[in-house]
Amino acid sequence: MKILVCTDGSEHSQKALEKAAVIATGCQVNDVAVMHVYDEKINLSALPWREGAGPTKQDMERFRKVLEENKNEASKILQEAQKFLETKNVKSRTILKEGHPADTIVKTACDEGFDMIVIGSRGRSGLQKVFLGSVSSAVVQESDNCSVLTVK
Repeated sequence: MKILVCTDGSEHSQKALEKAAVIATGCQVNDVAVMHVYDEKINLSALPWREGAGPTKQDMERFRKVLEENKNEASKILQEAQKFLETKNVKSRTILKEGHPADTIVKTACDEGFDMIVIGSRGRSGLQKVFLGSVSSAVVQESDNCSVLTVK
């Protein structure tokens, strides 16, 4: 059995890690992977520039720095999740990907032959859920070849 655990560092994703650890220790699990997906897309045209002017070189450097910080934060979230699983005697590997979270999770689960996706029922931002739709709901809807356990 292969389990893909999704995390964004939120309270609900911590509960998903806890549930995955219980499943992994109670069943014959061959592979546990902890995944975080980050989205680097920035719509530069939506940002407040001076009329008729685009971003300056300094603006672009600032954006690059923010994106790098986001990627570093994502790596830190994965490392903390992996350490948590180690405390439960569950060996795991990490997967860090850029893209749309729900689509990337479902594609990775399918491509790598995971049997189960474990995901928190809500992520970091309730506001994001209102505007973007729930990642966990989209994963449940889009996953055809893999069971999905949403943890509250």
